[in-house]
Amino acid sequence: MNFIHDDFLLHSQAARRLFHEYAEPEPILDFHSHLPAQAIAEDFRFRDLTQIWLEGDHYKWRAMRANGVSERYCTGDAGPWEKFQAWAKTVPYTLRNPLYHWTQLELKRYFDIDEPLSESTANPAWEKGNSRLAGDLTAKGILRKFHVRAVCTTDDPGDDLAAHRRVNSSDQELRIYPTFRPDKALRVDEPELFNPWVDRLEKSADTFIARLPALLDALSKRHEAFHALGGRLSDHGLPYCYANPCSERIAAHIFERARSGQPANPEEHDQFASFMMAFFGRLDASKGWTKQLHLGALRSQNSRMLKKLGPDTGFDSMGDWPQAQRLCAYLDLLERENALPKMILYNVNPRDNDTFATAAGNFQDGSTPGKIQFGSGWWFLDQKDGIEAQLRALSNSGLLSRFVGMVTDSRSFMSFPRHEYFRRVLCNLLGAEMERGELPNDFELLGGMVRNICFENAREFVGLEMPGAAKARGLMGTGIPA
Repeated sequence: MNFIHDDFLLHSQAARRLFHEYAEPEPILDFHSHLPAQAIAEDFRFRDLTQIWLEGDHYKWRAMRANGVSERYCTGDAGPWEKFQAWAKTVPYTLRNPLYHWTQLELKRYFDIDEPLSESTANPAWEKGNSRLAGDLTAKGILRKFHVRAVCTTDDPGDDLAAHRRVNSSDQELRIYPTFRPDKALRVDEPELFNPWVDRLEKSADTFIARLPALLDALSKRHEAFHALGGRLSDHGLPYCYANPCSERIAAHIFERARSGQPANPEEHDQFASFMMAFFGRLDASKGWTKQLHLGALRSQNSRMLKKLGPDTGFDSMGDWPQAQRLCAYLDLLERENALPKMILYNVNPRDNDTFATAAGNFQDGSTPGKIQFGSGWWFLDQKDGIEAQLRALSNSGLLSRFVGMVTDSRSFMSFPRHEYFRRVLCNLLGAEMERGELPNDFELLGGMVRNICFENAREFVGLEMPGAAKARGLMGTGIPA
């Protein structure tokens, strides 16, 4: 039997039925990704397997470095075949790392390659993969192949959104929407980064920004531009939540000093970031958006490699900051103002799973099912153990049936099988409990929940317009509306 087969990761009859009848047919709504919108608009054709699979993939770079592979074959000047060969040599050493599962699943789903990748199989995989890339596996072809109804990219307020407009005005099968990611608006502690960003925002918002009110007006204007293009989500990548009460007068003083090149000290940065995060919460609530918080990553810890390669190159890890009090303080600040938007909370440290799940429960208000979501396993936790742990924490403290499911959170067009991977893990977990008698042997009930987690819950929750979206179903047979 091939390693990747129809019942991969499905270890019971119930799991297999849940997956094949209920999960597998569902389309994909990838409401958080880092795909380049321009590549979709151009229907980009990839040169070879290295370009689509290895360029920008810091997961693979970390594994190659750990396997003793020179940086030349990761981010350096080695040729495409040399880099692919170096990766192929590394794959057998990734056993029990999620990269092994992902690699074989991606080879199977994109290129119909069954043979596990290794040094000895690298050449036929290279030839067959490149042949397929010369066919229908363009950027849009991949999205069609995996039944992706909509993709949400991650965009700075100053970004040009022309590519989103181009796709949505011409494509009848797909939508791409921008996600508002204003992280750089908090960087008053680094004027050398903050001020060029403000200058760029001035151009995109067609305004002059010398004082804080002008900054807020420019951000509001760009938020409206995202909304006009169908965007309904924001996102923030933070070490922890900022919720230190700060007046506009103090925030304005900190802003003006940063604009003059004076960095904010840690206390001032915390105050300014708190002021801005409250402002962003109000913006999202006023438009009915969903706010995503990606919390806890410890970024760019190898200073030499940061200087050489820049950020997002594979030198990040889990942070261990206390999360509970700051997270609840931020949610409470917005809730007191009746300005708490729908939220999805993503955790990167497994010790905090129950913290996040129980914090979400403090702020459900009966207005929206699952208004505060404990999001899917993120980054280091988007593997089998991490997915199962997140599902258990959510189930124990909240309503799994209202969960909005998986996202790729990826810069790679090769990552869509992660939705399948998540669905298999979900069905295997539920199927085992059905066969042990811990859940009812009711496929209408459990299958309906699986379908909703795979697609329908997210479609209802984020409120994006999608072509050919499935009719709202609800939990079949339960009387619970979608």
